[in-house]
Amino acid sequence: MPALPSGACRAGALALVLPALLASAAPVWADEAPPPPPALPTAAEQPDQPAPRKPAQPFADQGITLAWSYTGEAAGNVSGGLARKSAYTGQVYLGADADLDRIAGIGGATIHFAVTNRHGKSLSDIALGNNTSVQEVWGTQNTHLAILTWEQKLFQDRLVIEAGRSQANIHFLNSPLYCLFQTNSTCGNPTFVFKNSNFTYFPASSWMAQAKLWVAPRWFAHAGVYEVNPDRKRWNDDGFNFSSANRTGVIVPWELGYADDKGETRLPGHYILGGWFDRADYSDPLRDDQGGIAVLTGRPARTLHGRSGIYVRFDQQLTRPDPATRRGLSIFGVAMTNLSGQVEESRYLDFGIVQTGTFKGRDTDTLGFVINDQRFSDLAMQRMRAARLAAGGEDNVHRHEVMMELAYGADVVPGLRVSPNVQYVLHPDNTGAPFNRTNTGNALVFGFKFTLDGPTFFGR
Repeated sequence: MPALPSGACRAGALALVLPALLASAAPVWADEAPPPPPALPTAAEQPDQPAPRKPAQPFADQGITLAWSYTGEAAGNVSGGLARKSAYTGQVYLGADADLDRIAGIGGATIHFAVTNRHGKSLSDIALGNNTSVQEVWGTQNTHLAILTWEQKLFQDRLVIEAGRSQANIHFLNSPLYCLFQTNSTCGNPTFVFKNSNFTYFPASSWMAQAKLWVAPRWFAHAGVYEVNPDRKRWNDDGFNFSSANRTGVIVPWELGYADDKGETRLPGHYILGGWFDRADYSDPLRDDQGGIAVLTGRPARTLHGRSGIYVRFDQQLTRPDPATRRGLSIFGVAMTNLSGQVEESRYLDFGIVQTGTFKGRDTDTLGFVINDQRFSDLAMQRMRAARLAAGGEDNVHRHEVMMELAYGADVVPGLRVSPNVQYVLHPDNTGAPFNRTNTGNALVFGFKFTLDGPTFFGR
């Protein structure tokens, strides 16, 4: 699933687009770029402080910014789930931004390019059986063309248009705070949107276009259109097939809101109303093509068309004792529901709190906690009960799955960030084992996430 952020969480340009990247950075074209930190005193002004490290960018003078990174996520459950196991998944990210103003004299134009390689296994798949991974960079486990787009800024950057091959989840419904965590229920995006729509996710790219208009300082309108094509989700799709032959429609995400992306206030925040119109085919969560219950008959699910949803979300920094650093306490929240269609989940609630700057001298370390509640729809409950009863079990299926995580993130050296975490899954659903006679036990999971950002790590 997404990364995308995951996230999405973004240190300049394409270098940190991927959803599982360092939570303190973000790609310059994403819709929720965090405000840059205030300028710090130079080494001459603070002789006791080392000069900041310059990223290794050998082609910067020619207008090309390179991006390469590696993100790894390990997880193991010590109790609950279907079995006691551990799993590791990782992502190689290679990308570049080409500034066409510097290269070809085309003002405001940038070409974005990225390729990923994902490998490894998902603990949720092999040991938990629930529908949401505890490792965000799992999904599309191959080498894949993730991004190939042209971005054009117009009217003094008030209008930004991007088109090509990309995904909805790196442009919409993301925040730099989400991928401070490893759980895919929050990073790179709140998981509800993928359960209830054809919202496209990183790195499975398809044809797209999106535009963001700043209608006033810190107020924006944002909308996009993304091709929905089942071929793009096939395990052997590499993203280099540009055909739209088997497309089933499009999804149109939108957002309206307030965003202090430029750090013009001491306590920046975002307040956003958004949603989606999914005008593509999808599978009925209960019925097969002949009206039976698909999980019992084994027949293909009935194909339906068209659904929609809505959400509100926010993040707000509450404290900032020193404006020269990022230290401070922030909170964020998301509430989502569907408006139309036959869906898997009927509601999603998410809340998180993050302290940036922990101990003395650790101004960029973070300590965060997130909790979210996924409420299953009546159709999903009917399917799960039918399977449970068919197996001779009891009709006591849980309607809510609650996932939570406590994570500490530390910049060990510039460019290397590690994040040990503890996750707890309350009432894991039985999606991966529908004929279990009993509920899956609550799972306690220990995780470890790390990201190596090459240009920063090898900078000077």
